[in-house]
Formats: sequence, structure tokens, C-alpha cells
Amino acid sequence: MPAGADYPQRQMKVDVLTLFPGMFAGPLDESIIKRARDTGRLDLAVHNLRDYAHDRHKTVDDRPFGGGPGMLLKPEPIFEAVEDLARANTRVILVSPSGRPFNQAVARELAGAEHLLLVSGHYEGFDERIRGELADDELSIGDYVLTNGGLPVMVIIDAVTRLLPGVLGDDESTREESFSQGLLEYPQYTRPAEFRGMKVPEILLSGNHAEIARWRAEQSLVRTQARRPDLL
Repeated sequence: MPAGADYPQRQMKVDVLTLFPGMFAGPLDESIIKRARDTGRLDLAVHNLRDYAHDRHKTVDDRPFGGGPGMLLKPEPIFEAVEDLARANTRVILVSPSGRPFNQAVARELAGAEHLLLVSGHYEGFDERIRGELADDELSIGDYVLTNGGLPVMVIIDAVTRLLPGVLGDDESTREESFSQGLLEYPQYTRPAEFRGMKVPEILLSGNHAEIARWRAEQSLVRTQARRPDLL
């Protein structure tokens, strides 16, 4: 469907549960995410986990049984929050280094959901009862450790939102980019056709769309073999 066309209106609801709601102001108020929110395609709300802790100090963490470094997120506030925010169609997702790898295929999977509740990890992680009883899934954006799950949650929201119908204006663009077909994207060029002696490949100037498509497919494969052979 071309840019500017009328897309079927479908709204995704996303709730975020975090200890640091202030991190989300800015990144999710700009660019494509802002437009998705303004047009009603994304209903996004960020909730402070401490609002579900009822002691004087708003305690959400405690030391692990059996000893060890760091603190764990307690079950009580997270159970209460999820029970307050979740509905029959909600997919509850913990975001932590222990989750399955988040990739483009998972982003497409999540883009079909009606309601996501993303629970941001912190400290040494979650009390295991949260995983066992509340979570439908657990995701990690990579094999490294960050100070908390706020940035990974934002990455997931960004990757999923841009796949919602009509968010990019032209849905064809999501089918041509890196990882959409399991490969890296082919090289692309724009004007001028020659810059400092570097020329655009002649095939791209030929107007032969079948040959251009074949060249792009070949180049995607070459680039993937060179840079990300694990994808093949």
C-alpha cells in the first residue's frame, strides 16, 4: 500500500513497568514513536514499580536467600502491578539478560499482539516466582549487561512499533530492510551518480527492475556471508 494511503486502524497497547520512568521521557516522545502515539496506533504508558510497594520506604528489592551479591526484585510489588495492569489479551514480558534473544523475527511476532506489558529488570534480576507464575516470555537484546532494563525496553518498543500497519507510512519499507528476509540489507546509493570518483553501480541506473532485484539479492547474500555468517 503506497505512502499516504489509508491503513486499517489498529492500536497496540504497551505498558512498561520500571523503577526509572524518567528514562523514557525523550526517546519515546520523538520521531516515529511520537507519530505512532499521536495517531493513536500506539497507546503507551510507563508505570513506576515503587507505586506498588506499600511500606514507608517503597521497597521493591531484597537480598537473595542463600547469600550472594546484589539484590533481587521482590515478588509482591510486581505481582500486584501485573495483576492491576494485565488483561485477558496481555502478553507479560520480562526484559533481562536471561531472556531469549530479541531479533527481527521476535519483533514481528510481538507486533501482532494487542497488549504488551514489559517489565524492566534491575539489580541482580527477578525473584524466580515472578518468572514461573507471571511471565509469558523473557527477552534479552544482547549478550552484555546494562545498568537496568530501561534501554532494552525502549529498543523493543521501537522495533515493534515501526512494524505496526501504517506507522512508517509505506509498509513496503519494512520488507526490504536488514533482517526482514533473514539477511543483511543490500548496498544502497543516492545522487550524485558519481562522487569523488566513486560511481554508483551501473545496474542501478539501468532501469531494469528484474536485474536490479537480482543484483540486490546477490549483494545481500554476499554482505551477510562476510559480516554475519551466523544468519545463514
